[in-house]
Amino acid sequence: MNELIKTIKEKTNLKQEYIENILNLFEQGCTIPFIARYRKDLTGNASDETLRDFNDIYEYSKKVVEKKDDIKQKLIQKELLTSKLEASINEATTLVALDDIYSIFKTTKSSRTQKAIDNNLEGLANIISCVKYTKEEVEKKAKTFLNENIKDTKEAILGAKDIIAQRYADDIRSKQVVRTLLENHALLQTKPTKDYQEDGVYKNYKEFSQKAKYIPSHRFLAINRAVNEKQLSIKVEIDEERIIENIQKFKIPKDANSSSIYLLEGLVDGLKRLLLPSLKRELITNIKEKASNEAINLFGKNLHQLLITPPVVNRVILGVDPGYKIGCKLAVIDENANYLDSNVIYPTKPKEDYNNSSKIVSDLIKKYKINAIAIGNGTASNETASFFSKFIKENNLDLKFAVVSEIGASVYSASKIATIEYPNLDVTTRGAISIASRLRDPLSALVKIDAKSLGVGQYQHDVNQTKLEKKLNEVTEDLVNKVGVDINSASYKLLSFVSGISEKLALNIVSYRDKNKNFKTKSDLLKVSGIGAKVYEQAVGFLRIKDGSSILDNTAIHPENYELANQLLKYKDLNNINKEEVCNKFEISKTVYEDVISELLKPGFDIREELPQTVFRDDELSLESLKLDDELCGVVRNLTDFGAFVDVGLKNDAMIHISKMSEKRVNHPMEVLSINQFLSRLKVIDIDIKRQKVALSMMI
Repeated sequence: MNELIKTIKEKTNLKQEYIENILNLFEQGCTIPFIARYRKDLTGNASDETLRDFNDIYEYSKKVVEKKDDIKQKLIQKELLTSKLEASINEATTLVALDDIYSIFKTTKSSRTQKAIDNNLEGLANIISCVKYTKEEVEKKAKTFLNENIKDTKEAILGAKDIIAQRYADDIRSKQVVRTLLENHALLQTKPTKDYQEDGVYKNYKEFSQKAKYIPSHRFLAINRAVNEKQLSIKVEIDEERIIENIQKFKIPKDANSSSIYLLEGLVDGLKRLLLPSLKRELITNIKEKASNEAINLFGKNLHQLLITPPVVNRVILGVDPGYKIGCKLAVIDENANYLDSNVIYPTKPKEDYNNSSKIVSDLIKKYKINAIAIGNGTASNETASFFSKFIKENNLDLKFAVVSEIGASVYSASKIATIEYPNLDVTTRGAISIASRLRDPLSALVKIDAKSLGVGQYQHDVNQTKLEKKLNEVTEDLVNKVGVDINSASYKLLSFVSGISEKLALNIVSYRDKNKNFKTKSDLLKVSGIGAKVYEQAVGFLRIKDGSSILDNTAIHPENYELANQLLKYKDLNNINKEEVCNKFEISKTVYEDVISELLKPGFDIREELPQTVFRDDELSLESLKLDDELCGVVRNLTDFGAFVDVGLKNDAMIHISKMSEKRVNHPMEVLSINQFLSRLKVIDIDIKRQKVALSMMI
């Protein structure tokens, strides 16, 4: 453990006491959301993001420590572990450094090297390496190494050079020098293959060349996909002559004799045949991993922005899944997201049945007192929005609609969870329910869908799938626990993201809820099959009961602080309490006190309430109706080097210039956006009626 703590300390800014505390909490089975929320005093108030980074470092450091022990044990068994070698192993901080150290002791060599060793040519390699002799003297000494397999001096010297080549390729310092040169100066180059499509999506990469050090992640992922599709080949180029000059300068003594030519030939062979090919492959692997990690992190940030979209509360919502021939599917949900009714209308081409469509919608509005409409942004979305705009005006209704992303709705409608939730409804109705639910509570609706189907990432099939899934789950888990979950209305899928609750336990909670007609108090959670003291400890603070037995049931206050909370509730004015006195009396930190007070002041508070709310419309969107600083939502339809084109419901797509995508420098739109990504908040910054163009900004 001491070795592990030391390794972690070298890679984080955390104090040792916090490192030890976090590791102990992990050992106790505490989740990151629980530690971030309820163990702030033990971690220096580390955020969930900091703890996620810590956990990655911890897992990696554990592998480093385990590998050190493994290498030492192997070297002890071979009786090769010296104090100097052990010191080198102990000083290593990366898996790559450990691989470099151990590579020389691996039994696997190149076939040429092994053949030379088997024929006892290491002595000749040593003679050449000392460069004390002339070529003629070396050739004379080589005769003493001849045997039934080595017939002449030329063959003997070739074998000795193979050993020298292997030694150079295994040398840690030489390897690191060449690795650094590749990292800083290598070029990544592409060439078209016989299957290359001249006017295809990879036309910008036909004969591409750029320093590997500076290649943007999105560009490498595009090239990598082209390589996988066998349209391009890729190679790494480096100035080999520069490396050879360094070899001559630092590996060949100035007073070397004429046999140094054999040494140089061996070293250059080791560089070209053994070292460079392996390090070039390593470089490409590292670039790919870096690009993959950056794409995954971007995916995570976009997912967070999508999931944190504020809910629309206290509304009965009509969900509309637009269509042409097959009509527009309608579904009504109440304030608590319960399904009420469904129907189909045909207001668009080819039928354009305005009258019957109006009657059906009017009847649903009257029957269920609908006061919000959610229109999917897919096929026929604009035409459907035009229908509702006209309908609202003609009937003089106090009603508005919002266009929401329908990406993934079809995935949800055919999913296992949709079948469980709505077993008697067809997939089209489930899709309309999903659209309505996204307006009501995006977080609750979207966690039911595989995050990779939500259109908020790029090259998602080209990145490390295990890491991608882990990242998306972490983003969802952290946000779900920050927001809190109503245990009496949440789906089993949403509950499965609560700290400590597995999918199986989530299903048990829903089953208990159905049988007992809701939870009355948080302590009822202990009555659910499979939930013991530890799960209860980890989960209870993140659950809410709106009409529970106590006000505390609708807060993030942990039961371990209920005594404190009840004492504080006795005060007439929670804003006017002697903090020092309470902290001393209950032997608690100011952090705990402030967390409890903030929850008592705002029971049931949702962090999303403080964010800008959904933009509603009651009129068809037109260029003439737009004003500067209007807020719109839209879907990214195309990305170019200079910006993104977004469908906001106008005849022509609006544009976001690359300079208006972020306060920070953006090298390419793909760094922050992806095709089909839904953007909930965009500001109009320029309107050109004559040219029918609109400019938008993501910086609001």
